[in-house]
Amino acid sequence: MGLAKPHAHSESGFTLIEVMVASVLLSIGLVVLAQSFTVGFAMVVRAQDNTMAQQKAREVLESVLTGRNTQNLTFDNIDNVGTGAGIFLTALQPLYQPGHDGIIGTADDADAGMETITLPGPDGVLGTSDDDVRPLTNYKRQIEITTLTDTLKQIKVTIQYTTLPGLTRSVVVMSYVSPYI
Repeated sequence: MGLAKPHAHSESGFTLIEVMVASVLLSIGLVVLAQSFTVGFAMVVRAQDNTMAQQKAREVLESVLTGRNTQNLTFDNIDNVGTGAGIFLTALQPLYQPGHDGIIGTADDADAGMETITLPGPDGVLGTSDDDVRPLTNYKRQIEITTLTDTLKQIKVTIQYTTLPGLTRSVVVMSYVSPYI
């Protein structure tokens, strides 16, 4: 029988190098996580601006079709200024509210003032006295109308807007209109 060997006691634990490597890996992970939150927030803001631009472009098309359907506009009026009886301004214009004619994008809109968006105030409830009303000064609108045939016109609405870092983006919506309801 052999003599029993004494058990060697080893001290286990983390070395300073292991702790430093783990700290570096944890720091890198936290930086990546913080950056993903920043990118996500920027995407939400960009999506909100893009949705607003699309909605404003669709409002123009609805205004034209409503004017035609209610006979406030003749088919000849659905054209750009300078092309006969056309009433729609051509160059990029600020987003003004519709003027007294009720049609978006015409010469009388500037008198109606800038379009605004109303956001809930500190109480979080829309429609109370602390609501935040912001003018849409970072948006511009252009309406281009092209006559395709005697009974068909193409309406191209471009909404251009500036995002927070100062980048210019555009949304284009197109539709067609005829003199027939």
